[in-house]
Amino acid sequence: MNQDATILSLFAGIGGFEQAFRRAGYSGDIVAYENWSSARAVLEKRFPSSQLYSDVKHLPATLHDAEILTAGFPCTDLSPAGRLAGIEGDASGLILGVLQEIQRRQPEWVLLENVPNMLRLKGGAAMTIIGSMLSAAGYQWCYRILDAQHFGLAQRRKRVFLLASRHYDPVKVLFRDYANTSTSECRSVRLRVKANGFYWTEGNRGVGWGEGVVPTIKGSTTAGIPSAPAVWVHESPIESRFRTPSIESLESLQGFRPGWTNTAPPRDRWKLVGNAVAVPAVEWIAAGLGQYRDLPEVNLPSSLDAKYGWGTAGLSNDGSVRSIRATEGPLTGALRRTFTLQRLLAERGSNALSVKAALGFSTRLRKSSLRYDHSFMRDLIEYASL
Repeated sequence: MNQDATILSLFAGIGGFEQAFRRAGYSGDIVAYENWSSARAVLEKRFPSSQLYSDVKHLPATLHDAEILTAGFPCTDLSPAGRLAGIEGDASGLILGVLQEIQRRQPEWVLLENVPNMLRLKGGAAMTIIGSMLSAAGYQWCYRILDAQHFGLAQRRKRVFLLASRHYDPVKVLFRDYANTSTSECRSVRLRVKANGFYWTEGNRGVGWGEGVVPTIKGSTTAGIPSAPAVWVHESPIESRFRTPSIESLESLQGFRPGWTNTAPPRDRWKLVGNAVAVPAVEWIAAGLGQYRDLPEVNLPSSLDAKYGWGTAGLSNDGSVRSIRATEGPLTGALRRTFTLQRLLAERGSNALSVKAALGFSTRLRKSSLRYDHSFMRDLIEYASL
């Protein structure tokens, strides 16, 4: 893919795809579609030379002559926390109209992103429909669940990335770490962590626990409702042991510069960041596109085949679909983190978890049958008594 290729970004949000491609060295025109005025304010500041439109329903037949189309389309009807209407819901179903335009114009590359629940909800109907529409248009395609914590971020965030091409093999890009590599070569380095994340709003059916990472940042709230993930900094003085990330820390946890959303109304910044794509995961894909001509062919062994349903990854060529089990980060090892979770909170800012929140969480957790670290509970009870 040419470094000066035009990129058409749909449901652009705060520009996660655009920023990822810029970081990967792409300098071509950016055409973005985003309906929310708060997100548009961020796009206008961060990508002042881009062409900005509001409604994806009004896409021109030319698709702006883009070489690559990206779309982190709405997960409202696909997420377990959403309406569960499926791919035909009013929000998530917008991608169907986009796919119809793709069938007509056929840009060379298509990159889609959404929640893993799209592989399970209603038997994976969303992936079945999307894949069928791409295959009918003559695309080869593949998908893979990637977790942001393996791409240099201290956040556990699993998302499905689907890459499709009319004339090239997308497997060479999305599975390039499997080329000439066996699954036994995956490096796993366990580092000593000084901060662990959890969701203080849970405690009855889950904890959202993360070793050295925060659980997935959610976008279904606003800055005025304090439900950010919490962090147990277990070597700090007891009064500083339970924190919640500042909005600048949250931006960093998604791979943006601190202050990225500061042109948006404060009440909206939390939701904007929570709805965004993790920039380094997309940058890894974009870098692979740029290296395409130098990439070797990838032959995924039959030992990876999934026994039933949609696997954590899959591919289609000439209409036949193969589901597999692939790693959620580069097989050759996770990308290095610039900041540990503890350092990020110290340098980008954090707030004290309220005593009321700590007390409520500890009460719910003790009444549940969930397993937890007893030193964590001990600290939590002590903190709640301050």
